Amino acid sequence: MTGFPEPLLEGYRRFRNDRYAQEQDRYRLLAEQGQAPEVMVIACCDSRSAPETIFNAAPGEMFVVRNVANLVPPCEPDDICRSTSAALEFAVLGLEVRHIVVLGHAHCGGIRAALRPAAEPLSPDDFVGRWMNRLGPAAETVAGSPELTEGERQAALERASIRRSIANLRTFPFVSSLEDRKRLSLHGAWFDIAAGDLWTMDPETGDFSKAG
Repeated sequence: MTGFPEPLLEGYRRFRNDRYAQEQDRYRLLAEQGQAPEVMVIACCDSRSAPETIFNAAPGEMFVVRNVANLVPPCEPDDICRSTSAALEFAVLGLEVRHIVVLGHAHCGGIRAALRPAAEPLSPDDFVGRWMNRLGPAAETVAGSPELTEGERQAALERASIRRSIANLRTFPFVSSLEDRKRLSLHGAWFDIAAGDLWTMDPETGDFSKAG
């Protein structure tokens, strides 16, 4: 199996003949003038929750970084997990985005691993396990709630992780400073894959409600 995946080539051909043909002027302008998105989205790697699809975004409208379970680590300059922090720094200081959206989703595999760290095929000592350990006490609290069903625990931690990531965003001085000056807004959202519903987070209470 050495050839380039044919489904990708077929998708590219459809893109080239359809969307690119319709938006080629936009693509050329972006190539000449560079990108200037107002929104950064921090999303999960999950193939079912692509933010460009969920928000029906045009090229150049969103700066997207994706990692397992859409986590934002706290500002720790010596931390080995620098990819998300570097993308955040570029988006805020380089592109001067006005909004940062942490986008979680239902049935997240990373969240499932945090709730069941010893489950096969993953373990606390693998890459995913160490990454998801960042949820720490939140995962332990939710996992230890006997009154919740397994599905309720999953959804609860998915939403708690969004709130945790937003709190961690504020540990970056360049984020908190701009937010204090009303030049940057932080948002949380959760996507229900099966229903196609988007739930947005109230910035005051942390509660989620279904978007209209």
